[in-house]
Amino acid sequence: MFPTRLALALAIAVLGATAPAGAKTFVFCSEGDPESLSPQLSITGTAMDAAKPMFNTLVEFRPGTTEIRPALAERWEISPDGLEYTFHLRPGIAFHANADFEPSRTLEAQDVVFSLERQWKADHPFHAVSGARFDYFQDSGFPDLLRSIEVVDALTVRIRLTRPEAPFLASLAMPFMSILSAEYADRLLENGHPERLDTAPIGTGPFEFVSFQPGVSIRYHAFEHYWRGRQPIDTLVFSITPTTAARLTKLTAGECHMSAFPDAADLARLRSDPELKLYETEGLNVGYLAMNTTRKPFDDVRVRRAVNMAIDRQAILDAVYGPSAILATNPIPPSLWAFDERVEPYPYNVAAARKLLIEAGLPDGLDTDLWYMPVSRPYNPNARRVAEMIAADLEKLGIRLRLKTSEWNAYRVSILENDDVSLALYGWAGDNGDPDNFLHTLLGCAAVRPGGNNVARWCDADYDRLVREAKTLSDPAGRRALYLEAQEIFHREAPWVPLAHSIFSVAARREVTGYVADPLFYHSFEGVDLVDRENAVRAGEAATLRP
Repeated sequence: MFPTRLALALAIAVLGATAPAGAKTFVFCSEGDPESLSPQLSITGTAMDAAKPMFNTLVEFRPGTTEIRPALAERWEISPDGLEYTFHLRPGIAFHANADFEPSRTLEAQDVVFSLERQWKADHPFHAVSGARFDYFQDSGFPDLLRSIEVVDALTVRIRLTRPEAPFLASLAMPFMSILSAEYADRLLENGHPERLDTAPIGTGPFEFVSFQPGVSIRYHAFEHYWRGRQPIDTLVFSITPTTAARLTKLTAGECHMSAFPDAADLARLRSDPELKLYETEGLNVGYLAMNTTRKPFDDVRVRRAVNMAIDRQAILDAVYGPSAILATNPIPPSLWAFDERVEPYPYNVAAARKLLIEAGLPDGLDTDLWYMPVSRPYNPNARRVAEMIAADLEKLGIRLRLKTSEWNAYRVSILENDDVSLALYGWAGDNGDPDNFLHTLLGCAAVRPGGNNVARWCDADYDRLVREAKTLSDPAGRRALYLEAQEIFHREAPWVPLAHSIFSVAARREVTGYVADPLFYHSFEGVDLVDRENAVRAGEAATLRP
């Protein structure tokens, strides 16, 4: 069965505006190579997008929202003390197949246990496969949160926690909690190829994996036995296109049907083109400059405050983001319920910044490196331009920057795993709509480890206590009070220069239907279809769609 699908996918050319009846191919111009095809190993949105077509989670977010709804689990119960979750799985959910594997059964509780324990238990036979470190699992605090995961019966699984965890269900909806096939893993272990669990994925999602050619494309085919029904698209192709200009060219030429992360400067053109349309939604994200607080002189809060005051953030916003973003003050966007509107941003004041540097013993400034991303991201559409503007601003302070970058996956490794990076541009698109996903995941002490998402390597005991305590409360008002106090500490200690919160934009050809823009910045193609030109016009979808 699998070789036939592969031959079909390779035979279909990357199409223009419409696909032949009965053989629809949808082409998505994605922004880069995923670091992995496994949702458990993914740490970037690029990789999570690549994994999402193939997998499901126990619960999921309703499209276009952060509202939790049932997915592989059709219902669940929570104990009164918040320490026990019992999930009841849908019966008859089929797994994919490939040349090496034909499933003999449908989804069972043992698959849930396998998927979580692989990330949790160091003695699990798949824990070290693929050099895995399970960064999201670690940074979300799961190693010390889980007490036990057990099979109650074939379609029931019980998860016990060591403490109440307010964002637990939201965390279960994140890609790293996707459910894999334990039967497939057993087969691969028997055959001596356990790494294929991550390179030839098997899931329950709407599309089956076909092939991955780095720098070129990822191909999928519609899963005939998907539990929600077969997709209207036969073949899904991620056409890997790192630059925004190249993606726009492909989109307007009809070489792709949808394009990730259009440049802010192109939005007006996209809105005015009758052949195209723009999906936009307010995104949960932040772009920032991180200062490595473990390296001199950025271990001195006076230096960090000076950098904050020396950068003209409004000029950066105007030049790079345009009207598609707002200035950032806190680590979380204003649309989150825990945002502290009382915090005043550091003013742009070069004289005051210079005074702080002199107080810190740096009257002649310093020389250091600034790393910038090689690809456009929703929270930073042109990192090189941002880096150049920051360098020009800091030069007035006597801080002389050497600009550095590398290929996207190598860049991520450089800034997340190496302690010798002093300044780095990075950002975050929220995964679950909970403040914890920003305040703990990005700035908690647990995320300081190599590979963790705390790029600033900032560990403040008082801050960490507050965000950890907030996780245990079910009362939103109590959690908000703790998060407000934590944001005050963040502002005082200044491990970042917060830059911007952007709107999530996706450009598409007019014949695309069924797509829903995601505030969590994922690109999901479940339910997406292509209609002919006449029907596209008749459908009357607005040139700019705001779900």
